[in-house]
Amino acid sequence: MPFTSETIAITAEERDELEQMRRSRTLPAADIFRARLILMLADGEAYRTIQARLETTAATISRWKDRFLKERIAGLTEIRHPGKRAFVITPALTAKVIDATRRQPKDGSTHWSCRKLAQSLGISKDSVQRIWQRAELKPHRLERYMTSDDPDFERKAADIIGLYLDPPQHAAVFCVDEKTAIQALDRLDPILPMSPGRAERHGFEYCRHGTLSLYAALDVQTGKVLGKTAPRHTSDEFVLFLEQVMLSCKPRQEIHIILDNLTAHKTKKVAAFLDQHPRVGSISPPPTPLGLTRWRYGSHASNAMSSPAASFSPCAICLAN
Repeated sequence: MPFTSETIAITAEERDELEQMRRSRTLPAADIFRARLILMLADGEAYRTIQARLETTAATISRWKDRFLKERIAGLTEIRHPGKRAFVITPALTAKVIDATRRQPKDGSTHWSCRKLAQSLGISKDSVQRIWQRAELKPHRLERYMTSDDPDFERKAADIIGLYLDPPQHAAVFCVDEKTAIQALDRLDPILPMSPGRAERHGFEYCRHGTLSLYAALDVQTGKVLGKTAPRHTSDEFVLFLEQVMLSCKPRQEIHIILDNLTAHKTKKVAAFLDQHPRVGSISPPPTPLGLTRWRYGSHASNAMSSPAASFSPCAICLAN
């Protein structure tokens, strides 16, 4: 390959366009390189000089020179390698993937993975991921629900929600819950602090120091939590906790308590406590239907209101399964 070149002829318009391409800050670097190469050839620069300035080869210079002579500037910017044609996700393919996703895999797996489903349908995993993302499908996630067999569930649930959203004026609403049999654990081996290149380490073995039950009552209006711990979860401890909740309220203040439906909440001792405190009301709750999440005993409130000793609204004991 000779290292001298014949000057190629370009028009004034072509030179202006090539100069704009050479000075551009937005065009691809390859287009700017070709514009500089043609301008240097048009100025009569030798191959050796072009090779040194552009850090290219003589074969590359000859290839783009011939292409410019045949197609002019269009030959410098035309995309010669368009690449693989883009894969189009059609509605039919989307429906096929969604339908397959909703069916359990035949190999016994609990759910589909994108790679397993792609292999089954003969498409790429990226297509499966895009279809799942558009359809908001997440086969690896599981949500649980519970239904109630109580025909009057909606009315009772609305009653409870009303206590939260619109409580009676000057009343205190508490949401009570228990955490029973909390294990008091202690590790047998000391904790090793982290060090460069090593995370903090805990011993695997531990010893038990018995269990503890925790009672908690959340004041819905103030956000304050009343707590009490007890060795065991019994009706006696629950009555003591009710007394603590009652004493935290103002005298003669209306009180509403929402709590779980547990056996310890429906004993004779709890009923006796309610009879002794008209402020809370005399309530003897009947058995709670299975599957019921939260409801309020409204019928017993009217009975407590009829008591001569009750000069204010009684407590609404709300039980949940």
